[in-house]
Amino acid sequence: MTSSNERPSFAHRFARSLLGKPEVSIPDTTIQSAKVLMKDLTAIPEADWWKYAFSREPMNGRFTDTQRRDMYEKAMICGHKKAEECLAAYGNISPEQLARIMGMDVRFPHMPQSRSRILFAEFKEPDTIYVYQDGIEKGEALFSEKGVYEVLPEPIDLAQILIAHELFHVCELKDPTLWTKTYTVELWKLGWFVNRSPVAVLSEIAAMAFASRLNGLSFSAYVLDAFLAFGYSPIAGSALYDEMMQAAGRKPSLPDWKS
Repeated sequence: MTSSNERPSFAHRFARSLLGKPEVSIPDTTIQSAKVLMKDLTAIPEADWWKYAFSREPMNGRFTDTQRRDMYEKAMICGHKKAEECLAAYGNISPEQLARIMGMDVRFPHMPQSRSRILFAEFKEPDTIYVYQDGIEKGEALFSEKGVYEVLPEPIDLAQILIAHELFHVCELKDPTLWTKTYTVELWKLGWFVNRSPVAVLSEIAAMAFASRLNGLSFSAYVLDAFLAFGYSPIAGSALYDEMMQAAGRKPSLPDWKS
């Protein structure tokens, strides 16, 4: 089901830019409410996001589920450990304060200069974190909808979660010994020569875990993929919700209007 004010062309473009899945059939998606989306997705344990996370990995087809789970767990542990080190060193301060202590310039422009894809935040080397207010404002507007804020396990600050995610990438730049920077997999071997490659998604997995732990969340920051997408397009956000629920082995809820 699609709403009358949603254009499929926008939804497909959104899917290509944010979902990273050009084959997603957005117009066939049943639109959920922001309340159902947040209630269900925040209930997924952090350890159960491995399948969704690896669906964004270019080399995903090379790995077995056992390998995916193992790499996901190690990346998650890497992110948690780094967050705990930061908390121990600097105390319970906001990610924005921590970023500034680490020498970062944190900026809050309305939108990215390039609009070729949807971005919520990004780290630009060597020392600037951008958090785009357009996405934040759309996400915060959803909190005013009936029941959305009430279903959260704990209060959340969207901007601080996004800053924390980018801050992990800052940590990777400053500390090349982090597991996400050193881990590689063998692609092929010819005699004594072995071609190894990093696994790109592990950095994102660790950044999500870092953001969750640094912000004291009981759920995975991956939830914001769908929630912030919903602020731009309920169709795209609902498509992500369906994919996330199925990847976690859960059945999507009936929309509010059917329940």
